[in-house]
Amino acid sequence: MSTATSIRAWAAQALNQPVVPFSFDPGPLGTEDVEIRVEHCGLCHSDLSVIDGEWGPAAYPVVGGHEVIGTVVALGQQARGLKLGQRVGLGWMSGSCMACAPCLSGQPQMCRAGVPTIIGHHGGFAERVRAHWLWVAPIPEGLDPKDAGPLLCGGVTVFSPFLNFDIKPTHHVGVVGIGGLGHLALQFARAWGCEVTAFTSSDSKRDEALQMGAHHVVSSVDATAMKALRGRLDMVLVTVNVMLNWKALMSTLAPNGRLHLVGVLPQPMEVEAGSLIGGQRSVSGSPTGSRQDIDTMLAFAARHGIKPQTEHFPMSRLNDALDHLRAGKARYRVVLDADFEQA
Repeated sequence: MSTATSIRAWAAQALNQPVVPFSFDPGPLGTEDVEIRVEHCGLCHSDLSVIDGEWGPAAYPVVGGHEVIGTVVALGQQARGLKLGQRVGLGWMSGSCMACAPCLSGQPQMCRAGVPTIIGHHGGFAERVRAHWLWVAPIPEGLDPKDAGPLLCGGVTVFSPFLNFDIKPTHHVGVVGIGGLGHLALQFARAWGCEVTAFTSSDSKRDEALQMGAHHVVSSVDATAMKALRGRLDMVLVTVNVMLNWKALMSTLAPNGRLHLVGVLPQPMEVEAGSLIGGQRSVSGSPTGSRQDIDTMLAFAARHGIKPQTEHFPMSRLNDALDHLRAGKARYRVVLDADFEQA
């Protein structure tokens, strides 16, 4: 199959402007790169943050989309481990240097020269997208391709802490927030074998949280309920991007417990040193996972029937999908279905 000489996409051309049709010349395919024909692409809050300038001024035009499901249509001469026509996924990262200490130690997601799929790079809100072969992951049988995209970002973001911080099936894990990340974290934690407590400020999500894997649901604004959890949790996974009662959450941690953040907070958090020192507790955070983490997560999700709860929009209705996400109406992940007319 031949590479594209012009790729059609949807792009934000400026701040506070709707996305519009956009075409670009991708240039020659790199020798280690892969070209993917996009079938489905998840819409993540990170796309919104870049398009809306929440993380600072964006380099427009921005072609978002970093939860891609598609098929390989072209391979560079030195691209490895993939074949034409194979169904694959692409997440937050599209490239890494392969030579720095993080890359050589198996943590290429922390590469200082890494290339995020939607920052300085055109993402998956397009008919085709390109990436280095390392970051293009085969999709295992058992996962529905139309709904698997959010696993490539949201899924691995909440799954990798279980791998990297030695969470055991005997541990008691808390998940804060029953949203785009939290509903996946509940499923992974339950399938991992943990006792799972969901924290939510919305009683309307209680039944859903139990269905998704929580053994217990606690109101994070109920002081009595929070006090009853004092010293019981081995990890609290914070999946939201809002400020919380950190003192109350820290009090729920067992000795050696960990408060772990995967949501980007709008302000600095305050944590009392004594709450860390006394029980040898820690506060940490993590970005996306490595390619190995992604492969492990996809296999685990396929084996245990873990899947995002999705709502679908045609990609041509991207502006409607963005407004839906901005309004906080998504339950719980939005997926765009590519509907470019075939040239």
